[in-house]
Amino acid sequence: MLDQTDLGDHATDTVTIGGDLPVHRIGFGAMRLSGIDHASALAVARRAIDLGVTFIDTADSYDLGRNEELLAEALHPWPRDVVVATKGGHVNLGTEWIPLGRPEYLRQQAELSLRRLRREQIDLYQLHRIDPLVPLSDQIGALRQLQDEGKVKHVGLSEVSVDQLAEAGKIVRIASVQNRYSLADRRSDDVLDHCERHGIVFIPWLPVARLARGTATDRAEVCAEVAARHGVSVARVALAWLLNRSRAMLPIPGTSSQAHLEDNLAAARLRLDADELARLTAEGTR
Repeated sequence: MLDQTDLGDHATDTVTIGGDLPVHRIGFGAMRLSGIDHASALAVARRAIDLGVTFIDTADSYDLGRNEELLAEALHPWPRDVVVATKGGHVNLGTEWIPLGRPEYLRQQAELSLRRLRREQIDLYQLHRIDPLVPLSDQIGALRQLQDEGKVKHVGLSEVSVDQLAEAGKIVRIASVQNRYSLADRRSDDVLDHCERHGIVFIPWLPVARLARGTATDRAEVCAEVAARHGVSVARVALAWLLNRSRAMLPIPGTSSQAHLEDNLAAARLRLDADELARLTAEGTR
């Protein structure tokens, strides 16, 4: 079993959100906690904090808000160094996801998230998806108003292009971007590069799952070879590669297992040599 002192650089290596919220460089995505029994979910959330996690990501649409309530039950009163991020603007109807970015809806959902999380202020509030039926300025304007009222500290976006990110940045300072990105899926390289240039934290979602499912066979084989050389899991290698890819990177691997949680966090102390990094990088596609 790991404890906080076992995590090496994870205990000291940080990335700063919005210029004033330093967090350890591997966070925790809480969505999968909604798929297990209640007691186990509480235990995984608490174990994450015990291991030094200081960034937790959830959303109002995860289990119709119950994911936020679960986290509050597990962790309230919130430790002072833990940054809580949630998202609004994406509705899960059970069979499909639908963007919903009307300003009144975003304001309503932010208020509900505050209540469920038992917070006076949301550290990082992210637009879960841009609604193509609502002007972007209206959606970002609603988040700016929430920030001006003190209900939201920092604003983030999810699944956006460089152009959308630049346009939103004219209305409010964007502190983070959450796009799908992994060793196997690098279609957001241009967005990551933009984030690096502008001091925006990049939060890759699905950071290891596509590789673990066996897609991109060549990449999976190289990752498996590197993992075998170090005697670790392929997930640990994939996360270590992300940490090396950019100083703006803040992966949020999710899990319902304490063992997998510990393995994910141990990626912070895995040292990949230059040849391994080069081979892993070469196997990717833009």
